[in-house]
Amino acid sequence: MEVYVKLKQMDQNVVLAICDVEILGKTLCEGKTTFKVKEEFYKGGKVNVDEAINMIENANIINLVGKCCVEKAIQKKYIHPDAILTIEGIPHAQIMKL
Repeated sequence: MEVYVKLKQMDQNVVLAICDVEILGKTLCEGKTTFKVKEEFYKGGKVNVDEAINMIENANIINLVGKCCVEKAIQKKYIHPDAILTIEGIPHAQIMKL
């Protein structure tokens, strides 16, 4: 499975954005929550999901959206299942390394 990844240096932080290919550009709404999977934030290169998850080691702020990438991050123990926000059935998670 391929996902989009985008790395960005922001001051002393390395921000990694990962999203499943099929949800890029969508707006997810549930209750009062609206989440836009913006191309300018998430669309970088397309890579295999395993390669994308391995990139977490070199970033300290990580945003993941989509079933494939979030499930893989859970399998690799980067994310606890209780830390996931689900919007319209699509999981979203954030990791901040302090």
